Amino acid sequence: MSSSSVQTFPKQEADAEGETNPELYQHFANLVSSLPSSKGLSNNRLYRHDRGWHCSVVPIVGAMVADACFNSRPSDIIVATLPKSGTTWMKSLLYATVHRREHPVDDGAAGHPLNSWGPHQLIKFFEYQLYTGDKVPDLDKLPDPRHFATHVPFVSLPRSVVATPGCKIVYVCRDPKDHLISQWDFANKFRVKDGLEPLPLEDAAELFCAGLSPFGPYWDHVLGYWGAHRADPDKVLFFRYEEMQRDPAAHVRRLAEFVGLPFSSGEEDSGVVDAVVALCSFERMRGMAATKGGRTELSFGVVPNSSFFRQGVVGDWVNHLSPEMARRIDAITADKFKGSGLLV
Repeated sequence: MSSSSVQTFPKQEADAEGETNPELYQHFANLVSSLPSSKGLSNNRLYRHDRGWHCSVVPIVGAMVADACFNSRPSDIIVATLPKSGTTWMKSLLYATVHRREHPVDDGAAGHPLNSWGPHQLIKFFEYQLYTGDKVPDLDKLPDPRHFATHVPFVSLPRSVVATPGCKIVYVCRDPKDHLISQWDFANKFRVKDGLEPLPLEDAAELFCAGLSPFGPYWDHVLGYWGAHRADPDKVLFFRYEEMQRDPAAHVRRLAEFVGLPFSSGEEDSGVVDAVVALCSFERMRGMAATKGGRTELSFGVVPNSSFFRQGVVGDWVNHLSPEMARRIDAITADKFKGSGLLV
């Protein structure tokens, strides 16, 4: 990592320390404890937020504190996804695209921050990293443009994100069957770590179809951001993971345009777009030192960065789901998305 990078990121970390407010956290924890709850994929129970989505207690409380305390800026960019839907890739692409002038991506990008820091360390989640542990971080000191991430549905975004003109949201959705398989695999890693038996896929699929998945139901989450994109495409950019895989360069160009930093003709001619794609490719990211040996602290524990990289392929569900279960998920998706303009 270059000397400028070493100075930049830890300074942002220090600036964001802020204060603690245990009373505020306890207030929202008490609210969540009164909500209906059900078993989930992992060892944590899922609580039903009053706006219709499910999650474990800590992220819901974090989302509530973020809603109450976060002050957005017109230059902010928020990455929004369901878990295991291309979040790590989108964070990498956004960071590399926005910061391509101070951190060049060409010539191997030997000193690029992504070589030394995981994407989840460079772009942090509201509900898993920033608004956790009784903290109310001082984010006002962070330089523009600020980047944040969230898994919460559109209806529960911090109100200032929705209300602030200019603040951008980049959403990525993924085929529900691949999303399910990746989420199931990720959850089972933590079940085993906690001394539990892995959850059978049939049980995971039943929970998923019932809407009992983290930040789900899946279909409500996708439709929420899709509707926001249709209503204000300058506010919300909507990507599909499968389309990104087919033509990542085209999506990087769309991303750059959306955040107000389009690639110049000189950058196009010198291959900067392709360099961003190459730097953030699954193979390259999985092989970086930050992935192999790095760890990210989240509200539920310290997670090896390697655990965020599984296969990154489209259609792996066919190797796991029965034809009957795949047809059931497809039928639910067709019914939920009917009339939305969102193709299955």
